[in-house]
Amino acid sequence: AASQSPEWQSAMREEIEALHAQGTWDLVPLPAHKNLVGCKWVYRIKKNADGSIARHKARLVAKGFSQEEGIDYYETFSPVVKPTTVRLVLALAAQFQWSLRQLD
Repeated sequence: AASQSPEWQSAMREEIEALHAQGTWDLVPLPAHKNLVGCKWVYRIKKNADGSIARHKARLVAKGFSQEEGIDYYETFSPVVKPTTVRLVLALAAQFQWSLRQLD
């Protein structure tokens, strides 16, 4: 499998080390009547402007679709900015000649 190549093994090792360094999780016993959320690897080749390979990127992602409402979570939300707030920030940026950046 491609995931066994040295490039992908190195990318996966980097991801695990970063997750540990950030304190992403704590190992705890699985409580009774709770579901274990699995995970999977997502692979992507990052390229330079000329199309050459810059690096191999591996991300470990949770399979959140396996969660059950009322057992694994009780509510969901997504922080969303109001359009008036966006307009205000853009107006201030234009007035004060701020450079803007967008992050995901």
